[in-house]
Amino acid sequence: MDSFWSWFWLLVYWFLFFAYLIVLFQIVGDLFRDKDLSGWWKAVWIIFLVFAPFITALIYVIARGNSMAERQVHAAQRARVDTESYIREVAHKSPTDQISDAKALLDSGAITPEEYATLKSKALAA
Repeated sequence: MDSFWSWFWLLVYWFLFFAYLIVLFQIVGDLFRDKDLSGWWKAVWIIFLVFAPFITALIYVIARGNSMAERQVHAAQRARVDTESYIREVAHKSPTDQISDAKALLDSGAITPEEYATLKSKALAA
């Protein structure tokens, strides 16, 4: 019975450790995403995250959690808009433009001749 509970608590500790790492990376990402916070305050938060990680993470989430969520939503919306505009831009290219873009990729070595042939056939079929 002792080995089962040892295994169980080991799993719980690993789960909590990974959850903490996810929160820590979210905080660091949010710090660098925040344009309103000066570089000095970002440095102070990072220093405290290194020397007192658990309490600093808890304080950060309590003090800046709402703005953290707003920045995350704003970044997701911006990524969606950028993706949609890119898709619209590519979809409205003429087949000649698509083929010339594919040829440039082939010449730079980014794609193989087989991939170029596939892109060219897709552009001509559209």
